[in-house]
Amino acid sequence: MKQFDIPNIYRSSLISAIKNKRRQQDKLKKDFSPTLLDFGPIQIFLARHFGFCYGVENAIEIAFETIEENIGKRIFLLSEMIHNPQVNADLAERGVQFLQDTYGKQIVPFDELKEDDVVVVPAFGTTLEIEELLRSKNIQIEKYNTTCPFVEKVWNRSAQIAEKGYSIVVHGKPKHEETRATFSHASSHTPTVVVNDMKETIELAKYITEEKPAEEFYTEFKGRYSKDFDVTKDLQRIGVVNQTTQLATDTQAIAEYLKNVMMQYYGLNEKNISERFADTRDTLCYATNDNQSAVTGMLQTEADLAIVVGGYNSSNTSHLVELCEERLLTYFINSANKIISDKNILHCNWRTKEEKITFDYLPDKQPVKILITSGASCPDAIVEEVIEKLVGFYNAKNRLQELFDYFQ
Repeated sequence: MKQFDIPNIYRSSLISAIKNKRRQQDKLKKDFSPTLLDFGPIQIFLARHFGFCYGVENAIEIAFETIEENIGKRIFLLSEMIHNPQVNADLAERGVQFLQDTYGKQIVPFDELKEDDVVVVPAFGTTLEIEELLRSKNIQIEKYNTTCPFVEKVWNRSAQIAEKGYSIVVHGKPKHEETRATFSHASSHTPTVVVNDMKETIELAKYITEEKPAEEFYTEFKGRYSKDFDVTKDLQRIGVVNQTTQLATDTQAIAEYLKNVMMQYYGLNEKNISERFADTRDTLCYATNDNQSAVTGMLQTEADLAIVVGGYNSSNTSHLVELCEERLLTYFINSANKIISDKNILHCNWRTKEEKITFDYLPDKQPVKILITSGASCPDAIVEEVIEKLVGFYNAKNRLQELFDYFQ
């Protein structure tokens, strides 16, 4: 896989050594057990896979190259480059301005853009409507487009099944940049509707089976369906694609549910289900799958608590928190600074995005066993800072060099 040139401030020598050793030992990526960092009174178990993915490193490399190549020009990002506060802050410090917030609210009006301005498309991609608007201002977007290749893969798959006469059901968070972009691209080819979760999928299925009157669809899914969507016709042949950072198991469950509805309603079987339902399992992101599988493997280890590091508005990170919380006391933080002391930690509720302080979060025992992972947009350097902060409470920082030497 391509190696990207990203700033050293995001790298960690220790974690790079750990990841390299694990890759050498497990080239086929079949071992999802965590890596033990034994500091004596505190034991850290690092997930097998975590941190920057291909798409994020690609986006960061392009963004920093863009800054170096366009000194003196105004540089804009359509929205956050990735969902990580440190990376976006670094770009802002270098003069990059944000045109929209993460939900599409305008910060700098498009009318203020000039032909010689540089506009960078974030890793999530953007809508066809915004692409056309920028082209109308003679702004080159292709050169500074950091859209993740795996997001583009979803768009391409949508176009392929659209050519075969299927409508598209997008499993994603309706307000998320990637979902908005995927909806735009898919709906340019075929009728498209967005579902957020299984609950909404079950309700959508009732329009397929005509259990619910068609007119209710337009209220229930307002703002989620494409122009001229005809619920009486456009749900007769469907395929499911997803926002790439969703829980893979959730997308698979949604696709399986709709497939079974089609089979039962139309009297089909596995041999002829393709008459009504397209196979789109290949739209799941490899990094999302790997990171989620690594968390599942990590949770097989007996531990006292888990810490998940990443941006609070990061979808893929939130899902890692969700998985951990099913099994273990979990703290979601976006930097080592949130670990206030060995007594207090400031952490985020992944559902409400609200922070709160928990007291006495570290158990009064030794060794304390902590599971750690991070989202696909979180720099390894931040994870190392979290580890250093924790082991510092136990006067065990001297072991860091020993561990680095071991993994080299």
